[in-house]
Amino acid sequence: MAAPLTITADEVNCLIHAYFQDSGFQHSAFSLRMEGRLDHSHHIKKHIPRGELVELLSKALLYTEVEAHWKGDSLAKNCKSGFSLLERHACAIDPNSASLSGESNMLKVTGETGVKRKSSTPSTEDGRAEKRARKEAANNDTAVYILKSSNLVDAESSRTVPKEPKLDLQQVPSGTVAKKTSTKRREIVRLLQAHKAEVFVVAWNPSAAGQLVSGSRDATVNYWNVPFSSLDPSSTSQLRPTVTLANLATAPQADLTSIDWNSDGSLVAIGSYDSILRICTAGGNIYLTDDHHKGPIFAAKFSMSGQWIATASLDSTSCVWDVKNKRLYRQYRNHEACCLDVDWLDDSTFASAGSDRVVHIVSLNGTKPIRTLGKGHTGELNMLKCNPSRTRLATCSDDTTARIWNVENIHSEKSASAHVTLKGHKQCLTSIKWCPNTPTGEHELVATASFDFTARLWDSVTGDCLKIFTDHTKHVFTLSFSPDGDQLVTGGGDGTLFMYDVKTRERTWSWSSGEKTGIFEIDWRKWEGRSLIALAMEHKVVAVVDPARIPQPS
Repeated sequence: MAAPLTITADEVNCLIHAYFQDSGFQHSAFSLRMEGRLDHSHHIKKHIPRGELVELLSKALLYTEVEAHWKGDSLAKNCKSGFSLLERHACAIDPNSASLSGESNMLKVTGETGVKRKSSTPSTEDGRAEKRARKEAANNDTAVYILKSSNLVDAESSRTVPKEPKLDLQQVPSGTVAKKTSTKRREIVRLLQAHKAEVFVVAWNPSAAGQLVSGSRDATVNYWNVPFSSLDPSSTSQLRPTVTLANLATAPQADLTSIDWNSDGSLVAIGSYDSILRICTAGGNIYLTDDHHKGPIFAAKFSMSGQWIATASLDSTSCVWDVKNKRLYRQYRNHEACCLDVDWLDDSTFASAGSDRVVHIVSLNGTKPIRTLGKGHTGELNMLKCNPSRTRLATCSDDTTARIWNVENIHSEKSASAHVTLKGHKQCLTSIKWCPNTPTGEHELVATASFDFTARLWDSVTGDCLKIFTDHTKHVFTLSFSPDGDQLVTGGGDGTLFMYDVKTRERTWSWSSGEKTGIFEIDWRKWEGRSLIALAMEHKVVAVVDPARIPQPS
């Protein structure tokens, strides 16, 4: 007798919790974790692959298709009506096809073939049936989630047919694929292997060339000294962290969410899901810990001088710490819901954004906002960034738009609050960055990343979309301009890094980890003419790219 199938509420809650985290719904994930008492579940520490819930639901739909179309010992294949999770299926026979009983419209299923049709997992182009936004028609701008079995199964042979992945000749995969590439090509990327969980954050020291700090899901911080001399993978095994701060937190969930260095590279601020702010020295010693927040810290950023640190938390507050005196300076209770990001306008003024859809401009001299930018977004604000001159502020949101706000002379009562709206994305935005260099007479550029599998380049003054980058096959999580502003790199859930020339807006290089894994964060730093790119990877590694070794396009 076959073993019984079991599904527990605890398992379902853990799957939904993982889905919320994958989709960026951190507040919902936190609420489910608390109400479902998931910290007491032995399932919560298990690694749940990205998109696992969607894959299981996809399998259920395929089984439902077989169940609905099973006719005796054959399977009908001329139904043109799709299947969805919430709609009851009603067959719609294709009039251009023969009758349902016709041999040509039936899939004969006998013996082992029938078992495979029912139980096997269909292969997709990315190996996982995650939430994929697709257009039903070329003239339909509404993104929908559809799973077409005709794309997955060869009806004539009853076998799963994986689509051929798009391979770029400039990709440099790792593992067994990488061994087939030339030594020169392999030297472009080095994988740093020491973390035991997903790596969420990375940050280069701005003054000490090659010093990198990385943080992972298990509350481990690693310090690395990456040499410029060689990125030959043969030396990767010898490169180990110079300092490891393991088990910084004792809470069941202590994902590291933010890493930020001060301007002289002497201190690094670390935000965590355990609600504790930590400041460490460049040598790996603990400088300060403070548990004043009562919810996860999503951002922790030094002011320009390094005198202050501002934080954003799920507890709906932002805090400012006096770094030199190692104490909390002030807690600001201005948001009506969780505070998700902060950035400094000058050394005494910062901006905070949250799920209440507004931006507060706050002076350290008071407790209330000196200005609130609240007319615009209709969804949670996921990120805000000041431009290099600190005169304009960019925000991106779940409402599929980004906005550019004028914050010049923000302390003046007559300062303008008009904004430019960047419209075009089909799903929520995950990241927004300013180009660090703008030629005289030209408009500043910003780039955005989205769950709609695309990144976009915008004119921040006119709001025009200058380029849509469509190379990714999954959500785009992060992006970064090169320090000189000439290049743009993007990373996403497909584990691929794409590099583009900002001027020509053409792809110049790409690299894939060779794993079904995501790139969560990118940091590109330059020191005296040399630069390196660090990638925080889902499969427990940090990737370091040396742009100087990338072959130049002919």
